[in-house]
Amino acid sequence: MPPDFGKEYIPYLMKQDILGMARHGVLKIDPRMVHSGERNIVGVTSAIRVVAYNKKLISEDKVPAKWEDFLKPEFKGKKFVLDLRPRQVAGLVPAWGLERALDFARKVAAQQPVWWGSSAARVNTAITTGEYSLYLGPNFSIVKRSMSKDPTGNLSYKIIEPVPTGIIEHASGILNTADHPHAALLWFEFLASPEGQEIIDKYEPLRASVFTPDSVTEQEVSGI
Repeated sequence: MPPDFGKEYIPYLMKQDILGMARHGVLKIDPRMVHSGERNIVGVTSAIRVVAYNKKLISEDKVPAKWEDFLKPEFKGKKFVLDLRPRQVAGLVPAWGLERALDFARKVAAQQPVWWGSSAARVNTAITTGEYSLYLGPNFSIVKRSMSKDPTGNLSYKIIEPVPTGIIEHASGILNTADHPHAALLWFEFLASPEGQEIIDKYEPLRASVFTPDSVTEQEVSGI
């Protein structure tokens, strides 16, 4: 269920109370992985948003330490890259509320960033090569993959609080026409299990749930 059209899928999903089953131990799924409102949608992956930067072009102490720092005068006029899809700002809504997040979005747009509408991995490459110095809100997993392929060691990242967190394109539900809905429930249970989460971290990679102990994402945000 891609996030852009998630609401359009809801009427076609089976009305099973997966949240209730998780809370009562019928399914071994962390209840926090289940949508609290719809109760029949499961998200077993997590994406946290970070700030990527080129260490040769900007020192760590000059990298914004809070999101509002991007609104400073020195970051106006194509001084950082920003995605056209505002998923990183949307991830701030649970912590900030809708109005504050919208106000930040308007102000950060007024900073005249470099708008980017294609591959985030391509932006990270541009950061690595020095085409740009700063990138607001890329996925942590994509940055880490880019760092593993960076022979220069220029690419780095910083985690800023509150940490924008959400699922990726892995919100799952069961179609109301499904032939084997109970098998689907067991599949969700496997994906949420330690074994399933380990596979996701290895092969996605680095996208296991923030609610899974010792997942890479959980370790990154632990103690923040």
